[in-house]
Amino acid sequence: MKKVVPELETNVSYLKSYLGVDKSFDLIYLDLNYAGKDMAMFMVDGFVKDDVMTFIMQSLQRLQPNELDTDTLRKLMRRDIPFIEVEEMKEMDKLVDFILSGATVLFVDELDKAIIIDAREYPARSPEEPDLERVVRGPRDGFVETLVFNTALTRRRVRDRSLRMEFTQVGRRSKTDVVISYIEDIADSKQVEKLKKMLDGIDTDGLPMAEKTIEEFFSDRYWNPYPAVRYTERPDTAASHLLEGHIILIIDGTPSVMITQTTYWQHLQHAEEYRQKPTVGAYLRLVRFLAIFLSLVLLPLYYLFSVQPELLPEAYAFIGPEEFGVIPLLVQFLIVELGLDVLRMASIHTPSSLGTALGLVAAIMIGDVSVEVGWFSNEVVLYIATAAIGSYATPSYELGMANRLVRLFLLFSTAVFGISGYVIGVTVWLLFLIKMKTLDTPYFWPLVPFSWKNMRDTFIRFPYPERHIRPPILRPRDPDR
Repeated sequence: MKKVVPELETNVSYLKSYLGVDKSFDLIYLDLNYAGKDMAMFMVDGFVKDDVMTFIMQSLQRLQPNELDTDTLRKLMRRDIPFIEVEEMKEMDKLVDFILSGATVLFVDELDKAIIIDAREYPARSPEEPDLERVVRGPRDGFVETLVFNTALTRRRVRDRSLRMEFTQVGRRSKTDVVISYIEDIADSKQVEKLKKMLDGIDTDGLPMAEKTIEEFFSDRYWNPYPAVRYTERPDTAASHLLEGHIILIIDGTPSVMITQTTYWQHLQHAEEYRQKPTVGAYLRLVRFLAIFLSLVLLPLYYLFSVQPELLPEAYAFIGPEEFGVIPLLVQFLIVELGLDVLRMASIHTPSSLGTALGLVAAIMIGDVSVEVGWFSNEVVLYIATAAIGSYATPSYELGMANRLVRLFLLFSTAVFGISGYVIGVTVWLLFLIKMKTLDTPYFWPLVPFSWKNMRDTFIRFPYPERHIRPPILRPRDPDR
């Protein structure tokens, strides 16, 4: 590993060549002389606080000649550079990483160490309420794309002396900043060490999709549609999981933090349930669970009863379309399902000013004209809309997309094998979730393995004063709240 040498020109020549300073307009090199000492600064334009660096240079400019002839490094570090985050470094490779991440590096002639001035300021937007996790009452701030902002928002809500924010970098070329956050007195230390080893074991040149790329490295089953971690853009949700014993990952460049060791049922919970009275919150949770359950099983069950009406009792003979239309029923479902996905993708790429027009056109074309011309029956549109509403009621966007694929799987198995296909499809889906684990945590807990008390707390929003125990599946060091 190359080290800083006392000859300033050698250090400058190496860095200018290694970084390509002459080829990149945003890499700044300053040739300076203060107190009779030749110095050099390297920084990246746009990452440096101009007012801070101007103040530091003015302070150095006031030094008298020969004032730095003895004990140069100590005087600069402790007296002449008026800034809090200042440290010394000898390894050239680490200095390069600091420069490219936004810090300023100062070289001084005759010193075999460089000075790092961490006066960086990343471009950032102000915290605002996330679109996917809105609440009627509650804070309106959310995570942003800047790492230090997100760690500050988290620590603001958890002012515990044992809250740890451990820094690391992932990616040989991108050097993406990642913070492992956990409460040391609560989180399972073995799980913390395992996560650190997993991050250290990620061997790739960069993280183009930030947290999603890390999730794929965490998951052994790459084609498993169900999310291995939970994402949130709300600091209060992240703080709540930290206090339960979860470990979260904060990645620079993304407004979502990763909550590890999450189960299927935790993806179905929402902050709104805890912003209401316990009775109201319990009602909202039950309604949400029912909507998500119907979004999974309603369409294949309706199709089964439509093609095999003899399965229905006489009192429910009205279920099923009176006229099947010119297109087979299964094809109708597939067309509308694909049409909803196309509409969703189109709405993402549509300017907000045209969003209303897009929704109007879609409603007329899909909901009215297609029925009038005989392509679809009214009941098909009704049941598809019900299933779509249930999907959108899912708090976790990733889980909602996975459930949509499961719905298509159940629809196909029912269409091919009838009632046997429906039963087998549901059984295979349940067994898949039961066998699944995320970072050694059973995905279907507390249903499997069964825990009555925790299952009760999962399905019913209990008051906080009655929640005395942290989830035992996380193996918390301090199980008592």
